[in-house]
Amino acid sequence: MKLYEMNTREKLKKLITDSLESIVGDVAINQITIEIPKSAEHGDYSSNIALQLAKKLRKNPRQIAEAIRGSMPHDTILEKVDIAGAGFLNFYLRSQVKQRIVVDILTKSDQFGAFDHGVGKKVLLEFVSANPTGPLHVGHGRGAAFGASLSNILKKCGFLVSREYYVNDAGRQTDILTVSVWCRYLELSGLEQEFPSKGYKGKYIKDLANLIKAKYGDRWLKQFQITNLPHTTQDDEMLIDLIIKEAKRLLGKDYYLLKKLSLESQLMTCKEDLSLFRVDFDGWFSEESVFSNGMVREICDRLNQGGYTDVREEAIWFKATEFNDDKDRVLKRANGDYTYFASDIAYHHDKYSREFDKLVNVWGADHHGYIARVKAALQGLGHNTDILEIILIQFAVLFRGQQKVPMSTRSGEFVSLRELIDEVGVDAARYFYALRKSDQHLDFDLDLAKAKNNENPVFYVQYAHARCSSLISKWNGKIEELTRFAQQTNLDQPDELLIMQKLAEYPDVLKKCCQDLVIHNVPTYLRELSHLLHRYYTATPVLSADEPERSARVSLVAAVKQVLHNGLSLLGVSAPDKM
Repeated sequence: MKLYEMNTREKLKKLITDSLESIVGDVAINQITIEIPKSAEHGDYSSNIALQLAKKLRKNPRQIAEAIRGSMPHDTILEKVDIAGAGFLNFYLRSQVKQRIVVDILTKSDQFGAFDHGVGKKVLLEFVSANPTGPLHVGHGRGAAFGASLSNILKKCGFLVSREYYVNDAGRQTDILTVSVWCRYLELSGLEQEFPSKGYKGKYIKDLANLIKAKYGDRWLKQFQITNLPHTTQDDEMLIDLIIKEAKRLLGKDYYLLKKLSLESQLMTCKEDLSLFRVDFDGWFSEESVFSNGMVREICDRLNQGGYTDVREEAIWFKATEFNDDKDRVLKRANGDYTYFASDIAYHHDKYSREFDKLVNVWGADHHGYIARVKAALQGLGHNTDILEIILIQFAVLFRGQQKVPMSTRSGEFVSLRELIDEVGVDAARYFYALRKSDQHLDFDLDLAKAKNNENPVFYVQYAHARCSSLISKWNGKIEELTRFAQQTNLDQPDELLIMQKLAEYPDVLKKCCQDLVIHNVPTYLRELSHLLHRYYTATPVLSADEPERSARVSLVAAVKQVLHNGLSLLGVSAPDKM
């Protein structure tokens, strides 16, 4: 049985289409738009189809609207159809039709809102993928929350989703991490050392050095002085590279053990923090693996065979401009080292080899310029880039009071994701990250996130769920009987009709999120539904009403509770029964 049945919008579209066919015959209609009016006085739904067809049919839009209304059958889901303004059709649903949604919700429970759009289709969703050179900070947290919630939504829409984290465990940044740990390790051994300005300076580096010192003793005790390095330079970037070279010379094979220990420790911390944040992955893909298995060399050879590379000043360049990129890109430097770009292409080439129907990358907004070059290289390899969707995430800006909190992993001045969780909790963090569209800046207000009042959006929604639970528990009836009450007793008070209308919108919210690959519509919807529930709770006697109205109203509250629970679970937020 399909979970997604024809919803109200689709039924209205069919009524309009059937009416038009009876009026003018076969008319090509690109899209019938069904909207929800801002004011309930203008109906439950509206459409501007008459205005859209006015030019094509060469008629006044109000005349077309009158014809559509006049040709609609009387025994439908509609109480009435009004015509407003220049020719807008306003649809008013029968109260009995609205009430069916309560039965539908109570019957489907956790599966309400699900549909089969993605059945049989596989999606690879890559997100976070922060360098394992330091703890995840609050900026990374937004990408983590977005990816996890989007995954939940896609799964609810029938897709088979694999979550993947791309581990950047190769390249220069991992070497900087290694020598940063080494320098702190030498300091612990009493060797006075000038710490490199471009090293990682966070407390976590000292903690890691302490752990390694405690376990391995003096294994890496090889002293060096920056001033004694050959070709000492005042350039900070060149200097850190000289230190890396010197560490490799002094430590030999032990350098790579130190590097492995440093990366493994940081990656384990990352996994622990993400798990605490209710974010899990199906796979952790190692960047180093595309070097060790020869895939980087393979993709460079393939691009060369296709005529898409050339050699300039002993470096190998990809002719990205042949695929509409703004300039060509280096694949292999003159010193023989491959670029990050080369390994990224190899990683994406591997993704395509796994035969997913859709590839979704969640990247930080600072990677915007990277999109064209990656797609260019994939086209050069013969891949269909239409299945690759790249979503950009603006980093969150954290405020404590009026003060902006810095977030620089290199300087060590940042608030880690773990610290954010400790301060505001997982629920508030996950919900706040979802409040705005991902490509918009997000100011994260710590004080608001911790507030226990209705100004805090997550508190407001969770409190609505708790109120529902309280009413149901005080009712003392049998939960399995609620569906029967919802079927047999009419709910036609204005607030009840508004709540049922809002409940009916939930599947459309999920469908929209699935189609647009967004999540912010969910918290917006949950707040609107919670507002209606709080108002209903305050103004309407539920438990003091006479039977069977009392139990029918409880069934409505139970439906609200279920939808709030469903929506919060998509966001990775708990739905408490008491607050």
